[in-house]
Amino acid sequence: MCATGKPIVVVGSINMDLVARTPRIPLAGQTLIGSGFDTTPGGKGANQAVAAGRLSYPVHMAGRVGAAGQDAFGQALIDSLVEAGVGTAAVERVPGSSGIASILVADNGENSIVVVPGANGKFTVAAVDQHAALIRSAGMVLSQLELPLDTVSHLLALCAETGVPVMLDPAPAAPLPDETWRRVAWFTPNETEAALYLGETLPPEEGVRRLLARGLKGVVLKRGAEGAYVATTQGKAAWVRPFHVEAVDTVGAGDCFNGAFAVALLEGKDPFAAAQFASAAAAISVTRRGAQASMPTRAEVDEFLRTHQ
Repeated sequence: MCATGKPIVVVGSINMDLVARTPRIPLAGQTLIGSGFDTTPGGKGANQAVAAGRLSYPVHMAGRVGAAGQDAFGQALIDSLVEAGVGTAAVERVPGSSGIASILVADNGENSIVVVPGANGKFTVAAVDQHAALIRSAGMVLSQLELPLDTVSHLLALCAETGVPVMLDPAPAAPLPDETWRRVAWFTPNETEAALYLGETLPPEEGVRRLLARGLKGVVLKRGAEGAYVATTQGKAAWVRPFHVEAVDTVGAGDCFNGAFAVALLEGKDPFAAAQFASAAAAISVTRRGAQASMPTRAEVDEFLRTHQ
């Protein structure tokens, strides 16, 4: 069901994840023997698009990958989006390599990530304008900070002008222009990212209150195994409980949450019910390896919620 009649449009990064499994995250200067290696499609933008697509919601991806003949991953990245039901007309191939993420996943599910932007760094302000009609058609735009910051700022300005709500995942965390805050409908940091923007680590309730005071309309503070703290400018705030599962790989869990949260909001759920739905989707994702490969279907989320009440 698409309550708004409008799709999700994700404007963001598309990467190939190079994933090494290791007993633990190594210390600086330390070499460990790993237990496995995979290449799997990722990128925060593409992950969020796939999460929404797997939930059978109409979604389009705007981004860039490397050119044919110059990049080993571009076509596989596009194919993964298409397989999940994501529209790719706004995904372009440009000279050079696709973005890549070098990821270490420890046996306890923790991860460490280094991202090389590649083609993502070439998604410019002009690219936003090129796809302005698609962006304006959205029921919600999802974005992150793996594109150039001036591109993201221009995207937020375009959405503000046309009244399209934006969900901004501030990862990797970076300083944001002052006008950003009043242009974002949903701000979805994790604990580390929230501390960067606040300048200190605060209790979740106080931290979210201060973030809302900057002009945001809603905040979801993602706390992993502790759940999520959801608050809006209407004065409503509550913890959304987590689902306890055996995690094997947390890569992409936050992206799964964002994609599912957007789907649930656009289907008419209130923010707290939407966050519960998103928590269920993310819980399923951490029981599987890979980013996009771990995203659940609608049937899987519905069954999970039925059996975990």
